[in-house]
Amino acid sequence: MKDLKPPRAVVTGASSGIGAATVRRLRAEGWDVVAVARRTYRLAALARETGAEAFRADLTVADDVARLAAHVRATGGLTALVNNAGGALGLDRVEDGDLDGWRAMFELNVLGTLRTTQALLPILREHGGGDVLVVTSTAAHAPYEGGAGYVGAKHAERMLTTTLRLELVGEPIRVIEIAPGNVATDEFALVRFHGDAERAAKVYQGYQPLVAEDIADAITWALTRPEHVNIDLMIVRPRAQASNTSIARTGV
Repeated sequence: MKDLKPPRAVVTGASSGIGAATVRRLRAEGWDVVAVARRTYRLAALARETGAEAFRADLTVADDVARLAAHVRATGGLTALVNNAGGALGLDRVEDGDLDGWRAMFELNVLGTLRTTQALLPILREHGGGDVLVVTSTAAHAPYEGGAGYVGAKHAERMLTTTLRLELVGEPIRVIEIAPGNVATDEFALVRFHGDAERAAKVYQGYQPLVAEDIADAITWALTRPEHVNIDLMIVRPRAQASNTSIARTGV
C-alpha cells in the first residue's frame, strides 16, 4: 500500500456488472487495474475502453489463480484485491434444490474468493499492506424463500471475510465487506434464471433498483479511506428495499 504509486487493484468478475463498473471507476480515479474474468472478448473491450490490463482466469481453477498471482507479482505488485466474482443460480426451495447449482455457487462465491485471497495476500504483504475487499450480498445477512443455495454460499463468503479480519488484526491489511441489495445489471438475474429474460426483468419492476455504478462508488470510497480507517461492512440497498423480502413496488 505504501510503495505503489499509483495504487494497483485486481478486480475479479470484471467482464460485466459491478466488476466492470468498478474497473471503470478505479481507472477514473487514477488506479492501475488488472481486470480478471473468464470472457476474453469482454475483457479486451473493457481494456480498450479504460486502459485497464485484461487477464483471463477462471477462479474455480487452481492453476489459473496461480498464474494470476505470478503475473501480479512480476508486473508491479498489489494495493487492493476486489473479490467481486460470484453469482446465483436458480430460485429453488430447499426440498428440491439443484445440487449441481448449489455446488457451483459454493465453488465460485466461496472457494473462488478463498483461492484468490490465499494467492494474492502474500503480494499485499510484500508491498507493506493493502486491502482485501469482498463483495458479498444482503443474502449474506438474511434468508429468503427459494434462496437457500445462494444465501448459504454468501453466508460462507461473509464468514470467510469476517474471520480473515480477525486473523489479520495487527497487520497493515484492511478487510472490507460490501453487501449489495438488488442491483440491476445486465447479467445477474438473467444468469440466475438460465436466460429467461422476462423472469429476470420482473425482479426489478415497480421500483428503482441500484445500478452497478452505485456499488462501484461504494467500493472506491471504502478503498480510498485513510489507511487507519477500516470499513468492516457496508450494506447498500435501494431505498425501496427494506429487506430481502420487503420491496415497495408501485405501478407493477
